Amino acid sequence: MDHETAWTEVSQAQKENRHELVLSGASISKKILECGLDKNIFHLENINYLNISQTCLDNIPDEIKQLENLTTLVLHSNKLTTIPGCIKSLSKLKVIDCSRNQLVTLPEELSSLSQLTIINFSSNNITHLPCQIKNTKLASLDLSNNKLEVFPDVCYSELVLLAEIKVNANSIKEIPSSISLLSSLKLLDVADNNISTVPGELADCLKLKELNLKGNKLNDRRLYKLVDQCRTKQVLDYVRQNCKKNDNNSSGKNKKGKKNQKTSESDTVTQEIENLTHKVQVLRLADETPVIKLNDIVKNVRPHIVACVIRNLSFNNDTFKKMIQLQNKLHEGICEKRNAATLATHDLDRFVPGDLTYTAMPPRQIMIQPLGRNKCYSAAALFLKLQTEADNLRREKKRNVYSGIHRYLYLIEGKPEYPCVIDGSNQVISLPPITNGDITKISTDTKNIFVEVTSATSHQICRNVLDEFLKELVIQGIGCSVTTDENSKPFSHLHVEQVKVVDLEGNLKHVYPSKNDLPFSDNNIVIVR
Repeated sequence: MDHETAWTEVSQAQKENRHELVLSGASISKKILECGLDKNIFHLENINYLNISQTCLDNIPDEIKQLENLTTLVLHSNKLTTIPGCIKSLSKLKVIDCSRNQLVTLPEELSSLSQLTIINFSSNNITHLPCQIKNTKLASLDLSNNKLEVFPDVCYSELVLLAEIKVNANSIKEIPSSISLLSSLKLLDVADNNISTVPGELADCLKLKELNLKGNKLNDRRLYKLVDQCRTKQVLDYVRQNCKKNDNNSSGKNKKGKKNQKTSESDTVTQEIENLTHKVQVLRLADETPVIKLNDIVKNVRPHIVACVIRNLSFNNDTFKKMIQLQNKLHEGICEKRNAATLATHDLDRFVPGDLTYTAMPPRQIMIQPLGRNKCYSAAALFLKLQTEADNLRREKKRNVYSGIHRYLYLIEGKPEYPCVIDGSNQVISLPPITNGDITKISTDTKNIFVEVTSATSHQICRNVLDEFLKELVIQGIGCSVTTDENSKPFSHLHVEQVKVVDLEGNLKHVYPSKNDLPFSDNNIVIVR
């Protein structure tokens, strides 16, 4: 190793004989831009975990073949266009994550990495995956958001551990009948493709618990309806009874009474739909609903935001308290103490007219009246005030424990810019991950709530948090309209309106909830779109 030219991070890793090396973010990207990737990395022959992510890295040097002990290679969120064939030298590699790059092709040598258990090439431009028949330890494959037209070449009985396949958001035309050879398949996501028919063999995947076929133009209209409204078991029951197998031995031809059984079981599926208790009604984009404009400057701070509107709510003191408790529960759980994401709720009727802007600014330039306070502060002044309060509280309680929002100050400490949501009159209504603005605070009188979830981690976690929030609202009946059936069994009805996020030129980035959102397969909920 050349200690004079080696990056500090690399020298430190060698000095401490580390087995892991993580290089991520703007500072690493700047180094790569100025002098290329430090080749001294490839002299760290003992490392088994290498993570180079969220940088401008556009190629993997051939020297990577020297890291023969590597078991995990994480290269997500870069600008990679190719993966070198010399990757075959990494014979101990178990996990490879090259998601969110610019890959078009994958090397055939990928087929020879027999220890691979997890492959993630999601969000690229890939059109083909090399045959994986030799990768017998493969357990999870993620090729979502690519340009595949053919289902990946993984349907072999030899792949006895393959449990998850995610190929949603591609252009796949059909599911191969050989899918039934995957004896351990538990999750199959083929949403948003060009699939028109479903092979009967799919029902022979006996361990399949999660199936997503949404967003495909299925010829069978009844199946199309089931896919949007029902759980995996109901969909597979229908496929088993009504979808032809490609061997032309359709169900019911050789067994006495099968035809009548088919009719009976299909009727049962329909009845189960009708018996689903709770309902989430997805309302299309409305002209009066604010649009979120995404400013590119926030991408380096906290790039991800997803939102929706919940309409026609009705609270009392008890249900309002439950909703606040639900937010706190989500922040502690799925949001990982706000490290992964932050959920904020606003009274939509207190918004000024106009769209919202999600941006980032230096803390001294951000002015906000924080939730529960009666004066405005700059974000810099607010941070100092909260920090002082936390220190005083710590001394008073004589323990190193912070409460409330004081616990989250470390998430923005020392940051040159803070993310914020600005309304149509340039007022800051949200300062994630710390606080909302008091001007849009919700109360027991709130009827329509605007919910936004932000994250520095991923777009998907935002959607997952919103999914969970809406699920809990309808299950617990928090603010929902509640009706009882003839047996006095209550069920909730929630109205959720879509919100779209666009760039500053008005180009659509995403909409929530989309057809892929609200996957409530394990709950008694029907989604009406």
